[in-house]
Amino acid sequence: MHLFRLDASIRVAGSVSRALADTAEHAWRAERADAIVTRRDLGLRPLPADAWTSLTRTRLDPSAPPAPEAAAALVTELGAELLAADAYVFGVPLYNWNLPAQVKTWIDLLLLHPDLGPQGDQPLAGRPAVLALSRGGGYGPGTPKEGWDHVTPYLGRILGEVFGLDLHVAEAELTLADVSPAMAPLRGLAAESLRNGHANAAAHGRRVAELIRPAA
Repeated sequence: MHLFRLDASIRVAGSVSRALADTAEHAWRAERADAIVTRRDLGLRPLPADAWTSLTRTRLDPSAPPAPEAAAALVTELGAELLAADAYVFGVPLYNWNLPAQVKTWIDLLLLHPDLGPQGDQPLAGRPAVLALSRGGGYGPGTPKEGWDHVTPYLGRILGEVFGLDLHVAEAELTLADVSPAMAPLRGLAAESLRNGHANAAAHGRRVAELIRPAA
């Protein structure tokens, strides 16, 4: 079996999204010790920001200079990584209330892929995935920043609806409480959210492994 893992945090030490993704991957590997894992780390190795621009400009404007061959090759490479996998773990933090720029670049390039884009036939449909999310603040109903989380609904649309993945979400909020004096009263809630996030990540990792278990 083949697992694809994406990380997007610009941090390694202290990254909550990476820690949640680790928990999901470890739970998966406990069920699938012989699995292949392909990794794409956008936080440490961002994709070239001009690849999508050059490719799209060429498609829209016949008079534009041809896009570099490397840009088209990158779309093929990124698509092949997803198409080769049986299941997925995506570790994504919320930055400035939105999607990290490096994740948006990755998605934009994937949507240029002939099979994965809007004109494709959803070859990933039904494959299971864990989405590990971290948010520095609180964005639930009744909070001052309710509705400011623009990551969770967007990724649900792209991964769950455009790509058709069977998406299982593990999330932790208030991750800045331990380092922000203004958030000190929320540290108990932050710790509870983190515990629940890891518990859900582990459960989802096991569940994803079970969903693709071959018939005996």
